[in-house]
Amino acid sequence: MRSTVLSIALLASVSVPAFAQEWIEFASREDRFTCNFPSQPNVTQTTYKSDHGADLPARVYGATQGPSRYSVTVVDFNPIEKILTEKAKSCPAGAEPCLGGGAGGVGHWKSDLQGAIVFATWQLMQRDAKVTSLVWNHMDLVEGHQLQMTNNADKSRTFAGIYMHQNKLYIIEGTVPAGYPAPALFQDSLGWLDENGIGLRYQTYYSNNYPAPPRLGRAGQAQTQGRIDAPGANPDQPGR
Repeated sequence: MRSTVLSIALLASVSVPAFAQEWIEFASREDRFTCNFPSQPNVTQTTYKSDHGADLPARVYGATQGPSRYSVTVVDFNPIEKILTEKAKSCPAGAEPCLGGGAGGVGHWKSDLQGAIVFATWQLMQRDAKVTSLVWNHMDLVEGHQLQMTNNADKSRTFAGIYMHQNKLYIIEGTVPAGYPAPALFQDSLGWLDENGIGLRYQTYYSNNYPAPPRLGRAGQAQTQGRIDAPGANPDQPGR
């Protein structure tokens, strides 16, 4: 749940002048998410190498505020089947990358998609940092992982979340200097947009590898076949 009280408490607890500026709620209709940033984020095109070696298109939305850094990396896994199936054609017959099929998919594309959150979490854990927390979490009922790390070089802290929605992987990172409060105004603000750019929330937990649950209407009611029906599950569950 978006926490206005949390945001006010965070701002009130910090005396650094840079925090006095007004944050913005940024929305990307192209990547279907919303998130609070201290300023309009810069957008960088990049590629992301998956667990099974697919080079996937990605965008990094990043902003800074003094010594603090904020980013949302969005990786498009929609072409994963095509990329790994094509890649498997060039490996020697019988070689492990050419196997798969069935449950794993040719070139293991299904396994790559299924394990995307775990792999991204593991990649973050390989940094020169001490992991101080790793928990299951959800943002507006879209499930994922949340972890905290203390960077060994300068003792800054990174608060990260990894989620997957509609075959897109979202890696959200807020890094603040030692002694600064957690970047809750950023970390707690990730939300989702539907195909029309309207805020999206589900009736129950969403897992990318299973059929999507019914959506909630803008009034917080369950949507079924384009109409608003009976109220859904309580949206105010742990997390957002």
